[in-house]
Amino acid sequence: MSTYRIQGATGEWEVVIGLEVHAQVVSQSKLFSGASATFGAEPNTQVSLVDAAMPGMLPVPNGECIRQAVRTGLAIDAQINKWSRFDRKNYFYADLPQGYQISQLYHPLVGEGHIDISLDDKNPEADVKRIGVERIHVEQDAGKLMHDQHPTMSYVDLNRSGVALMEIVSRPDMASPLEAGAYLRKLRSILRYVGSCDGNMEEGSMRADVNVSVRKPGEELGTRTETKNVNSVRFVMATIEHEASRQVDVLESGGKIVQETRLFDPDSGTTRSMRSKEDAHDYRYFPDPDLLPLELEDSFIEECRASLPELPDAKRHRYENALGLSPYNAGVLTAEVETARWFEALLAETAARQNKDEAAVAKQAANWLLSELFGALNRLGRTLEGSPVSPVAAAGLLGLVADGTISGTIAKQVFEKMLETGDDASAIVERDGLKQESDTGAIDGVIAKVLADNADKVAQYKGGKEALFGFFVGQTMKAMQGKANPQVVNELLKKALG
Repeated sequence: MSTYRIQGATGEWEVVIGLEVHAQVVSQSKLFSGASATFGAEPNTQVSLVDAAMPGMLPVPNGECIRQAVRTGLAIDAQINKWSRFDRKNYFYADLPQGYQISQLYHPLVGEGHIDISLDDKNPEADVKRIGVERIHVEQDAGKLMHDQHPTMSYVDLNRSGVALMEIVSRPDMASPLEAGAYLRKLRSILRYVGSCDGNMEEGSMRADVNVSVRKPGEELGTRTETKNVNSVRFVMATIEHEASRQVDVLESGGKIVQETRLFDPDSGTTRSMRSKEDAHDYRYFPDPDLLPLELEDSFIEECRASLPELPDAKRHRYENALGLSPYNAGVLTAEVETARWFEALLAETAARQNKDEAAVAKQAANWLLSELFGALNRLGRTLEGSPVSPVAAAGLLGLVADGTISGTIAKQVFEKMLETGDDASAIVERDGLKQESDTGAIDGVIAKVLADNADKVAQYKGGKEALFGFFVGQTMKAMQGKANPQVVNELLKKALG
């Protein structure tokens, strides 16, 4: 990893970064109630008596939420604690009806693990850094204050109150905005592969608290600030850049860094103070008396392990070693679970249609997906999930190129029509008369005319100007409207030119 430094008036400063990521657990209902956890419902329509903290209501743990957190821990090679306990974190705020949050401070469900990151897209294994994960604990989310619904009052929406969160706490092992961005993208990718969080940062189902401090190289850790609820990778990186520079300016002007909670303003790209940072004792944590400790059996943990899919690093290694893809292509194809699924569907269908094994068609499929389809989707402003062309339809197009029915040039035209109409490649080729011409008699006739019309260039070619061969190929293809088989054209031209 390259060394990141801030150049101040008194010399270089190091940045020390840790992230606390709140990831909303994918589950039908909330952590301690049966109310729906679906995003986007009308305010206060998904609130049980437990979520509203009505007197006498008792929480009951949702087994699926616990299972998802354990699966996430296993995916990052973390210690699964067979005995864990819920604690009450006491504070008063309008969106917290209980006056406390049920969390896990002293005995979390998941202990230490790690996530490996790389900043080298071309060769992801060349520059790997291991970021430690200190813990994953399960807790309930608070509600949401709505400040834009009334000119003088704030409303409270409790739909989110009680939704299950995994708080994934990293070690302070990151030393640059790029490393923090790579860590957050890798964590998001793992969560989406596992299926424990959808990773939708815009909807708030994944957000990060960004801890930043600065120090002179080799010195003790400085005082950190925590910037709360940053909801995109880009904003996390911008938060670090601004906050680190701000701290250096404060220290170099003789000031002190105050341990505090801050907010990031995306419009100005700056952070501002929110409140002084509380310590654990300020929350008066104690074991929740309404909840028994969680005790996990070995069989449950093994069932969670067996349910894990092939994870991004393992899949990337397989694409490189078994399919022969370049490290860069393998990295791009496995970065997002949707891309990997689309590619594997394309790969399986392409291999079946061409009656080959997957390794034999992998490069063809990967190159087409990454260049042709991604290029078209970017142009159309669409995602892979919204692609007008399915993996099956794409395999049909690749099959027509492979068996010589159409050329690569014609395939680009056919693909554009597939995007516009949604029709299959074979139907477009048949309807528009785009089938590749491999009839040697027809091609011989066109070549004879091209050579007769360009007798001067034929003489130059025979006199040693061999670069003109490409000109003859181009003229022949142009005369046949791109439908001639290029391989046949090359062979027949060589014969005709002696």
